[in-house]
Amino acid sequence: MKQSIQRVVGIAAAASIAALVVAGCSDDDDSSDSAASSTAVMSTDTGAAGASESAGASGEQAAPVELTAADGTKVTLTGPIAAKYATATEKQKTDLGKPLTGPDASGTGTNGVVFQQFDGGVITAKNADAGTPAYVTWGKIRDAWNVPRDASGKPATDGKGGSQGPLGVATSDETEEGTVKTSTFEHGKITWDSATDKVEVTVNGEVVPAS
Repeated sequence: MKQSIQRVVGIAAAASIAALVVAGCSDDDDSSDSAASSTAVMSTDTGAAGASESAGASGEQAAPVELTAADGTKVTLTGPIAAKYATATEKQKTDLGKPLTGPDASGTGTNGVVFQQFDGGVITAKNADAGTPAYVTWGKIRDAWNVPRDASGKPATDGKGGSQGPLGVATSDETEEGTVKTSTFEHGKITWDSATDKVEVTVNGEVVPAS
């Protein structure tokens, strides 16, 4: 019998990961591929791609949003995460899917970043302050962001991934131009071309291996 427990989510952030949390892109056809990776990236988010800057832009604390995880657990989004989710379109909410639960599903990292993981993406914000914009990172772009990297951005088993890594915190929702989807971060960007299935990671102006 599953026990339904109330969880408060919103003060959570990106921490180094030992495993990757994978999820499908909102419009990408790689949902199943992403879902194949296992979980463990801490990043904070609240909603889906599209309305990041406007979410909570007034500086007022967003109303909590209560969701139900796949196992029946009640998950309460707060702060920037709640604001982001509340402004997402129905399609974006559907693509995000159910919120994940467990120690790596939400939290606050040592860098102050808050996050909430979902089946199909992650919502992150630089901090839990009211008015802080939150962003959604999806699919193969999220996979590449979560890869442990050294300071130069090259993949390294002893490196850090997600917002704790060299790319830093997400600074945009995913944008699309032609077949190329792009997400920007504090120190770079990641693109994914649906036509070629190519992922390109740029850290501090230098293109580095995606994985």
